[in-house]
Amino acid sequence: REARGTFSSTPFSLLSSIFTMADANVDTNPPQGGEVAEKPEGGRGGFGGERGFGRGGRGRGRGRGRGRGRGRRREKEEWTPVTKLGRLVKQKLITTLEDIYLFSLPIKEPEIIDTILGADALHDEVLKVMPVQKQTSAGQRTRFKAFVAIGDNNGHIGLGVKCSGEVANAIRGAIALAKTTIVPVRRGYWGSTFGKPHTVPCKLTGKCGSVRVRLVPAPRGSGLVAGPTPAKLLSMAGISDCYTSSSGHTRTMGNFVKATFFALRSSYRFLSPNLWKTNPSTKSPFAQFTDFLKDYETAK
Repeated sequence: REARGTFSSTPFSLLSSIFTMADANVDTNPPQGGEVAEKPEGGRGGFGGERGFGRGGRGRGRGRGRGRGRGRRREKEEWTPVTKLGRLVKQKLITTLEDIYLFSLPIKEPEIIDTILGADALHDEVLKVMPVQKQTSAGQRTRFKAFVAIGDNNGHIGLGVKCSGEVANAIRGAIALAKTTIVPVRRGYWGSTFGKPHTVPCKLTGKCGSVRVRLVPAPRGSGLVAGPTPAKLLSMAGISDCYTSSSGHTRTMGNFVKATFFALRSSYRFLSPNLWKTNPSTKSPFAQFTDFLKDYETAK
């Protein structure tokens, strides 16, 4: 504009007014050494105000520490039986497992075993957890298979196998199945019959897949002459002396465990002369306590 020789005062007057307003808003006294400038309201918020567009403060969390309810324990729920056998066991009308085995009653609730034998008397051990896969159209689906043995070291042994998407669920389900499959194990002597039974009563054989397991009675003090896997099951069953012989692909842990369990389960299939005595026939628990079961259904 100066080159053209035309001069207009309007733009300069407008600029001077803007600069005057800016100088009026600037703080000419900045904070000194020890002073701290005031923060705008809103904490961590963006544009001031009470909260502004930011969160402000620490925000809303779920309690302190590592989360809410990490240290709390769930209270045990009272067992509500859903089978006739469970109702009789809860009312203390059946107090021993022998009454159940005598009439071949199916055990479908693990709480039955906990009530009769006691949860503290049972010892469980995870024998193996292995991944298994299934081929699907979307790829491979991996789950976990758990083998759990349970026993009371006094003539009862159970084996449970469960497959689940998580290891914890597989182990929990295998323990429940092991309780429902608990079987009695008959024990006997080698030689003289003094003291408590300490070994298997006769030679026993079990098989699963290509694995064959044979249990042979042993003299007192011999210990468990067996591998780590069958030795665990024998000790849980309350057998302290036994010779074992196995053949087949024993590296397959599942078949090796099942073959040993089947051998122990067959101990009551052989009737020796001391079991020939006649027992008086009694009514089944369902027939003996039919009035209680009928009243229970009526009250329900």
